Amino acid sequence: MMRKPGPRPTAPLPGRQAEAARNDQLILEAARAVFVADPGAPVSEVAKRAGVGIAALYRRYPSKEDMLRKLSGDGLDRYIAEAEQALADDRDPWTAFAAFMERIVAADTHSLTQRLAGTFTPTEDLYRDAARAQELNVALFERVREAGAVRPDVVVDDIGWVLEMVAAIRVRDGQRTGELRARYLALLLDGLRAPALPPSPPAVLPGPPPTWAEIGERWNREA
Repeated sequence: MMRKPGPRPTAPLPGRQAEAARNDQLILEAARAVFVADPGAPVSEVAKRAGVGIAALYRRYPSKEDMLRKLSGDGLDRYIAEAEQALADDRDPWTAFAAFMERIVAADTHSLTQRLAGTFTPTEDLYRDAARAQELNVALFERVREAGAVRPDVVVDDIGWVLEMVAAIRVRDGQRTGELRARYLALLLDGLRAPALPPSPPAVLPGPPPTWAEIGERWNREA
């Protein structure tokens, strides 16, 4: 019996295209580091950190806003992929949810949200992807809620703020930053989880929960 041929290996990019792809990766990594540290930093700082000429940067990203939109879009893409993986996880709902939160913290997507919100004008594609991320949030949260694994006064829109609180933890050493974030995420997850046999009713959380409108309005520079 003949085997079906597998996929052909991807041909390497020609020299100039390979160099452009490498430069693009360097620019995005530099842009993330620069703008998470200081959203008001000039584009020249990105070029300096990436080790590319300013002309090469502007050929790929004509404006700072284009670069910020790309960073935000990449963060949303990662978040959506992780949420879809969590919904496909056949472990118990809380375990799948906690693992999702841990992966998002490790990916550091919410440093971008925390630092870049309101610094550029989103496109329709970004609004669409944000809506898709929220749909997945709702589906994931409802599964945990229906399992009785989350305390009853927590709502789906608490998730984003919890992730942003953890993303705010930052020290100079990157490895230590990761350790601290994992530590405090574990504490926050304990606070979100409903105890199996509570000795008494849990205390009511202070203040009303955030709304999706409150989360979205931060991206409006006129707010």
